[in-house]
Amino acid sequence: MRFLLDADQRAFAGSLHAMLTAADTPAVIRDWSRGDHASGRALWSRIAGAGVFALAVPEEYGGLGPRPVELAVACIELGRHAVPGPLAETVGAAVLLGGPPLAERFLPGLAAGTDLATVAAPGGHAVDGDAASVRLSPAPGGLYLSTQAPGPVRRSLDPARRLTPLAPGGELLTPAPPYDRALTWIRLATAAQALGVGLALLDRTVAYVRQRTQFGVPVGSFQAVKHRLADARTALEFARPLLFGAAVSLRPADVAAAKLTACEAAYRTARTALHLHGAIGYTAEYGLSLWLTRARALRSAWGTPEECRELVLAEGL
Repeated sequence: MRFLLDADQRAFAGSLHAMLTAADTPAVIRDWSRGDHASGRALWSRIAGAGVFALAVPEEYGGLGPRPVELAVACIELGRHAVPGPLAETVGAAVLLGGPPLAERFLPGLAAGTDLATVAAPGGHAVDGDAASVRLSPAPGGLYLSTQAPGPVRRSLDPARRLTPLAPGGELLTPAPPYDRALTWIRLATAAQALGVGLALLDRTVAYVRQRTQFGVPVGSFQAVKHRLADARTALEFARPLLFGAAVSLRPADVAAAKLTACEAAYRTARTALHLHGAIGYTAEYGLSLWLTRARALRSAWGTPEECRELVLAEGL
C-alpha cells in the first residue's frame, strides 16, 4: 500500500528539518552525552513549540492530538537529526497519564515542553532519568512516580541515551495504567526515529562516496558500492509504508512489524555506512558515529527484533 503525505504534513516535516538543521544537533548531542543538558533543553523547548509533543496529547489538555500519523512524521525528522532526549518515552508518558485526574496534572507540561518524561522499561532502566522531571515506573502494583533522585548513569550503546535506574516505589499514580497502549505509541515513535536515522546515514554515505576517490575515480562509481546503497535504500523505503500503515491502525502487531522493519533497515544501513566510510567511521570525533550508535541502540529499545517477530507471528495466527 502506498501512503502519501498531504501538503500540511510535508510542510510540517520540512519546517522541522529546517529548524533542526540550523540547530547544530551534533553539538547538542555531544553536550547531552556529557550530562550537560542546557543546549538539549533549549532544543527540546523549540521542538515542543513546533507542536511535536502536543501530537500525543488531547486538545482538552493543551495538545493537538492524538495524531499518530503526524507524530510519526515528526519523529522521522527527529531521528534524521539524532535529537537526544527521552522522545519516545515522553510520548509514552502522555498515554500512561492520559486519564483524569492525572491528565490535568501532567499533560499540559508535557505538551508545552516544560517537562521531560521518561518511563522505566520492565525490569530495566529509564532513558535520561537524570534529565527528566517526570520519571515513571510501571510495576505489578500500578504506575509509580519516582520521587527520589535516579541512580548513577550507566553506559549505553549510544552515549546520548543515558540509562539510569529508578528507585522502586514512589507515588502511586494509578493501579491500572494503559501500559499496552503506551508501549504501542512508544514503539511507533521509536520506529519512526529509526527510519530517520537510516535515511540520514544513507544521505551521508552517498555524499561521502561521491567525494572519496580510489584509482582516480569516485568510490561511488563502483558497481558493488551502488548495489550496497541501493539495497539500503530499498530496505528503508519498504519500511516507510509499514510505519505509516501502523500509525493509521495502531494495532500492536502492525506497530511491532513497523518497528522491526524500520530498525533492521536502519541497522543494515549503519553497517553499510560504516563499511563504505572505512576506518574514519569508527572515530568518535567524526559525526557519523552519532547516527551509527543511535541505530544500534534503537534496534533493541522497547522490543528486540525477536520480541517484535513473536508478536507479529502471534497476532497472525
